[in-house]
Amino acid sequence: MDRRRIFMKTLFAAAALLMAFTMARTAAAQGQGRGQGGAGGGVQNQQIGGQIDTGGSGAGGVVIDAAGVLRLRSVRDPRLGAQRLAEAHANLPAELQQPSLRRKVSLNRLEAALGARHANGLFATDEMKYLAGLQRIEYVMLYPETGDVVIAGQAEGFVQTPSGRVIGMRSGRPVLELQDLAVAMRAFPPSGPPTRRIGVSIDPTPQGLTNLQQFLAQVGSRATPRDTPRLVEGMRQSLGKQTVTISGIDPRTHFAQVLTEADYRMKLIGIGLEVPPARIRSYISRANPATIAANALLRWYFVPHYDSVRVSVDELAMRLEGDGVRLVGKDEVVTDAGDRVGVAITDRAGQAFVLEFTKMYPQLAANEPVFAQLRNLVDLAVAAAFMQKHDYFGKAGWSAELLLDEQQYPTQLFHVPAKVETAVNAIWRGNRLMTPIGGGVHINATKAVLPENVQQDNEGEVRDAHDEVALDHLAPGEWWWD
Repeated sequence: MDRRRIFMKTLFAAAALLMAFTMARTAAAQGQGRGQGGAGGGVQNQQIGGQIDTGGSGAGGVVIDAAGVLRLRSVRDPRLGAQRLAEAHANLPAELQQPSLRRKVSLNRLEAALGARHANGLFATDEMKYLAGLQRIEYVMLYPETGDVVIAGQAEGFVQTPSGRVIGMRSGRPVLELQDLAVAMRAFPPSGPPTRRIGVSIDPTPQGLTNLQQFLAQVGSRATPRDTPRLVEGMRQSLGKQTVTISGIDPRTHFAQVLTEADYRMKLIGIGLEVPPARIRSYISRANPATIAANALLRWYFVPHYDSVRVSVDELAMRLEGDGVRLVGKDEVVTDAGDRVGVAITDRAGQAFVLEFTKMYPQLAANEPVFAQLRNLVDLAVAAAFMQKHDYFGKAGWSAELLLDEQQYPTQLFHVPAKVETAVNAIWRGNRLMTPIGGGVHINATKAVLPENVQQDNEGEVRDAHDEVALDHLAPGEWWWD
């Protein structure tokens, strides 16, 4: 094999790893109603045709324009100022601001309270929008005798950051959002089949991959490290914009925006364009291009991951235990026609990266809000799948009519993520050029609650937590308590 062929094989083997990395979110501009996007932080939607103002924050780290093209927000949140915290303290009830190890929220009572406000022409309160400050779902519990479906977990008072994220006043961890819960429940409704998979994928087009091969063939053995800017720009132009695909949920929701940003930020960490606030070595710092198969296209995916889903013997309560999210890898090759085919490739650098990313996920989520938001979405999806599987709706006599109806409770408030511009990180190892990678998020919530993945509550701890909840003290209109 001559020098030119060796160089071209090496260059393509690395360059074919290229993917696009500029995700985004839409933030509907304050007061502009459905479908109006902007680069601002929080969404403060006004009442639309008698519908409820959902409020809620955007994904925070990415933006999306009206044409559906996504890009990274270049400005990070500054530290929360004393004035912003003081305003949050002044506006929230004192009891809501107190940290709680196990705050309880009755979902059916919350919906009833929301409906009562709606009937009087009032918007949802911040307590409703942010589920009384819940930051994780630890328990899902059913009380057939009172018709209550209750979720419980850690909670605290909350404040909105300048970029629009809503986080705990003390911990800085994002809170759960009612609009995301509504999206999860629509994926697993009281009647109808469950959603097979919720996910996002960002992919080059077959034509883009073909164009990339043609560009690399033109480069030949003339390229050197001095040509890196030209190579990077050429590869970016060859691939063009890439396609964002949202599956299982409406792409116009906050749920979809968070999935997209989390996927994007994971890729940036993998290719060495973002330094994470956790000890995670990038893939590109580990990889040896000599061991990567020609035409390789590496793919990484977030999937649900719990130490256990523990269910009481009577199936009236479930507990989620663990970190909720795991990163996994999948390897493919690219054919001359631009098609992608799965292959059995052992990539040690990729394996090491996904294992370390998963191990350090709790630390990452504690310091980078979007990864905590992703974990919240997985919790919500698994909780909704569990409620559907065990017919909590029917047993509680709760139809969830308002939350399941887009006309009564709108969640489709964002521009659709459609295309991304290509961003490239190029690193030379000797005469070998590396430019990675791909990714995605797949939430198969029904798999998490299959019998083989569920543990019985043999010690009775989950049942005890269920029985400790008292509902007879709740006043009319009251839907959360500690």
